[in-house]
Amino acid sequence: MLPEKALQLHHELQKIEEWEQEQKDLWFWEKLGRIPFAILDKITPQLIHNLIGKFLDELGSYIQTGGQYLIHEKNVYTQLAKAVNVPVSDLTLQDIASLPISLMNQVSEQLKKSHIDIATVQGATTGIGGVFTLAIDIPALLGLSLKVLQEMAMVHGYPPHEKKERIFIVKCLQFSSADFVGKQSILKDLSSFDEPNMEREVISQIHGWREVFENYRDNYGWKKLFQMIPIIGILFGAWINRSTIEEVAAAGQMLYRKRRILQRLSTIEGY
Repeated sequence: MLPEKALQLHHELQKIEEWEQEQKDLWFWEKLGRIPFAILDKITPQLIHNLIGKFLDELGSYIQTGGQYLIHEKNVYTQLAKAVNVPVSDLTLQDIASLPISLMNQVSEQLKKSHIDIATVQGATTGIGGVFTLAIDIPALLGLSLKVLQEMAMVHGYPPHEKKERIFIVKCLQFSSADFVGKQSILKDLSSFDEPNMEREVISQIHGWREVFENYRDNYGWKKLFQMIPIIGILFGAWINRSTIEEVAAAGQMLYRKRRILQRLSTIEGY
C-alpha cells in the first residue's frame, strides 16, 4: 500500500502531540500510595518477599532475551488480516508496516479494549486474596502490560522479538508510570530512538528491570491496603488493573504511532 500523504501524517502527528501535552503528573493519591506499601512491606511474610524476588529476577531477563513474556504473533496477524481482508499467510510484518495509520489505529483500539477487559477480571480475582496475592497480582499485571505493548509494536510494523523493541517497550512502561518530569524525559529519548547509537544511550538510562518493577509495586500501595477488606479489595483490584492497562496500552498506541509517522515523514520529506 502507498503511504498516506504528508498532510494526513502531519494531522495524525498533531493529535499525538496534543495527547503528549495532556500527560500530567501522578495523582496525589498515587504518590501517597507508596506510603502504605512501605508499611505493608514490613509485615509481609518472608515467603512473599522470596516469591517477589523470584519474579523480579525473571522479569529482569526480558530486555536481554524476552524470556517467557514474548507473545505469540498469530492473534495479531489474524486481526490485521481480517482488517485488510487478506489471508493470514499472505501478511508479513513488512506489509503491516506499510498499512494506513487509520487501520493501525482501528486494530490497536480493538486490542486495547480486549486487554482492558482481561485486566478488569484479573484485578477483581486477585483482589479477593488480600496481601497474599501480591506475588501473583504484580507479575500477572506486568505480563499483561508487556503483552499489550508487544501487540502495539506488531500493529505498527515493528518486530517485538528484537532487543531494540524490548527496550522501546520498557520505555513505554516507564512512561505510563512516570511523573511529569519523567514523561518529558522519555518523550525526548523516544523522539530520536531510531537514530544511530540512540539504542545504546537508552540502554544506559535503564537501570535494570528493577526500576520499572518497583515503580509498579510502589504505585499499588493503596490497592494492597484495601485488598485486606472483602468486597472493597475486589472493586479496587478491578479498577486499578483496568486503569493501569488502559494507560499502558494508550502509551504504546501513541508512542508507536508517532514513531511510525515520523519514519514515514522522513521518507517523504526528510522530516
